[in-house]
Amino acid sequence: MKELGCPRMIYIFIYLLSYGYLALIFPSFCLGSPKLLFSNRKDIQLTDSSLVNSNSTVLLAGLSEAAAVDFLYEKDKKGKDRTTFCWTEHYEGIFCATSPNLDNPVKIVSNGVHTPDGLAIDWVTQKLYWVDADLQHIEVCELKDGSHRKVLYYDRVDQPRALALDPRTGYMYWTDWGEEAKIERAGMNGDLSTRTTVISEEISWPNGLTIDYLERKLYWVDASLSYIHTADIDGANRGVVINGSLAHPFAITVYKDRLYWTDWKNKSIFSCNKSDCNVITKVQGNLYAPMDIEVFTSERQEEIANPCAVNNGNCSHLCLLAPAGGLNCACPTGTVLNADNHTCADVDEMIFLSRRFDLRMISLDTPDFTDTIIAVGEVAHAIAIDFDPVERYVYWTDDEIRLIQKAKLDGTDQSTIVSVEVMNPDGVAIDWISRNIFWTDTGTNRIEVARLDGSSRRVIISDELDEPRAIVVDPVNG
Repeated sequence: MKELGCPRMIYIFIYLLSYGYLALIFPSFCLGSPKLLFSNRKDIQLTDSSLVNSNSTVLLAGLSEAAAVDFLYEKDKKGKDRTTFCWTEHYEGIFCATSPNLDNPVKIVSNGVHTPDGLAIDWVTQKLYWVDADLQHIEVCELKDGSHRKVLYYDRVDQPRALALDPRTGYMYWTDWGEEAKIERAGMNGDLSTRTTVISEEISWPNGLTIDYLERKLYWVDASLSYIHTADIDGANRGVVINGSLAHPFAITVYKDRLYWTDWKNKSIFSCNKSDCNVITKVQGNLYAPMDIEVFTSERQEEIANPCAVNNGNCSHLCLLAPAGGLNCACPTGTVLNADNHTCADVDEMIFLSRRFDLRMISLDTPDFTDTIIAVGEVAHAIAIDFDPVERYVYWTDDEIRLIQKAKLDGTDQSTIVSVEVMNPDGVAIDWISRNIFWTDTGTNRIEVARLDGSSRRVIISDELDEPRAIVVDPVNG
């Protein structure tokens, strides 16, 4: 178990006539100085904000591309403190680890994550929110296991980076450094009517963003314009904290009267008084690659009544906080909310896409036509895809690992259908009436058929074929 408290000790030496010097050792109390949790690309560390270059505690080591980080503070069933740390790694996924078992992280989101630069935990309902710049959307899922993934916002999302939640009001805020740089606000429930732009002027490369819950303020850093600015949570009363003198600020956080931020160019963490930033303190220097930063204290996670606490708010899937209080039930992307506004149903009309490294589905029964990634395991080079509407399995070919596989739409129950005598499986087609699968192979120059479980396999055409590719079947007309 890693020590998350104050590791320093106070030594008091008392001279006794009979015994000489006696050392009395007391743990320090870190009076008024919180810990700072930050990602450092290859690890995640915890450091004392009151000391310069103090010895940091490495919470999680051996990471590859750690970017965003956040934590959940809670009490376990025995009333003991427990902390869950979550972080993103580019092209790897989203991971979480709970003290004291930090050496056993769990991959909460394993597929369909490219560049998740922003991450935030709703500590009230225990939901995980993140932004993805490559996929250009904002997504949410259950914190406990990554289930019920839903894309909340995707339209006019260009290059999202930082993400901050305000569970007390039901709003989220994010920065976007795309062609039209801005800071936006929208409901944590995905309600499009709540979405507004709060900052759009004098902004170029907004990286970090944080909320001062006590004073109802936003603070953000701009790497291009080299500043820290502030405004009310609705964008009014904008002010300057420090202007034009920062090297390359990336992330920012706030605690009482202090601001803390990471800087890529200086590879350091800095701090100043949020009301008077003339004196800047270097809290930690000589870092590898400082990324995201959070003040590590339970004070940042105020106890708020959870409307989803009883029976999940009567929601079958996601129970999300809504602006102006209350909740909304929501459904995973690719399903629809029933008329009862509590339960979800499968969609009947879908388009399936195979990309090199993932499989995707677009629901035609939902208004946004958002594509959702089917969370299957290893996709090396997907070629073709088809769907069985009877048992609701998706089938696909992969010519790099030379397999034909299937899985349910949520990615579960994945299995291999054909694995032998396969060179370059290309096209695939499902006969949902006779329960057969047809495929082409450009390596063997054959068209084959088998039952949907891979049995009763046989070659139906092998003569005069030269790299057969796409294939379709018409079961209704035989």
